[in-house]
Amino acid sequence: MSFTRLFSATVMGLGLLGCGQSNGPNVNTTSAAAVSAPAPAAKPSRQIGLVMKTLTNPFFIEMEKGARRAEKEFGVSLIVKTAAQETSIEQQIQLVNDLIAAKVDAIVIAPGDSQSLVATLKKAADTGIKIVNIDNRLDPVAVQQAGAGEIPFVSVDNEAGAYKAGKFLADKIDAPTQAAILEGIRSADNARQRMEGAKRGLATNKQIRLVASETANWKIDEAYSVSKALFAKNPDIRLLFAANDMMAIGAVKYLQESGKTKVLVVGYDALSEAIAEIKNGRMAATVDQQAAEQGYQGVALALRLLNGEKVPAVTLIDTRLITADSLK
Repeated sequence: MSFTRLFSATVMGLGLLGCGQSNGPNVNTTSAAAVSAPAPAAKPSRQIGLVMKTLTNPFFIEMEKGARRAEKEFGVSLIVKTAAQETSIEQQIQLVNDLIAAKVDAIVIAPGDSQSLVATLKKAADTGIKIVNIDNRLDPVAVQQAGAGEIPFVSVDNEAGAYKAGKFLADKIDAPTQAAILEGIRSADNARQRMEGAKRGLATNKQIRLVASETANWKIDEAYSVSKALFAKNPDIRLLFAANDMMAIGAVKYLQESGKTKVLVVGYDALSEAIAEIKNGRMAATVDQQAAEQGYQGVALALRLLNGEKVPAVTLIDTRLITADSLK
């Protein structure tokens, strides 16, 4: 059985710590007005499609929970579509086409790729469907070139969140130390931002040398294999930033099996499994990006568009670094 299936079986029913469970959303926007409940309330007949990358990653399970909360609160009908894997881009394109055929009123999408979905979303917009982009940002240049108009975006500042993680690792070092990064899908904007943020954070300590930065495509199994190759080539790596918790957990699995227990590993997403690894000392930290709140705000924005309201171009939800100390 692969680590992905083992991991999925373990965490499918578990929630994310602190994601969207506060007394109220912690939201920053690029405009003066925060995203709030639409007024008036939606008619029950309004249908909103939510397209996510996969449900094999608990992050998206929490995202759906937030969207379902908005569905109930605002009285809309939510149609949830997910691809088999985060790399199943062609399947995501087909899911959008299915929603176009179903004549939904709006589509909220967390795209697996920042460019490949643009043409299909433009087709949806041409039929009058409102589009909201969450989690991973569509390439603004590709959107402009396609003539798709302005597509509002809900996420976190991924570069800033990863910087917190990199700086956390950098602050622990007082001697020459090697570091490595496990990247997400390289065509995804959030993967690029997390890599750059982690690099910037690590660079705050001149004693740290980044010796490797390789993609594991967000996957736990692939992270295990990539980590094995990285440490075979660079056995002195002592710091590892993984751009999501799935990859961090895959790396930790390899490190524990190989006896490399002194490596500090930081992930991103605050999955319950990652929180458990922090508590037992096998991970150093993770970044909470409030997946449920992203789902909630995406549906809220879609409904505001349907009500003819002007919405912010970008809505940023706060991130926080979770460590063993913060969990006490």
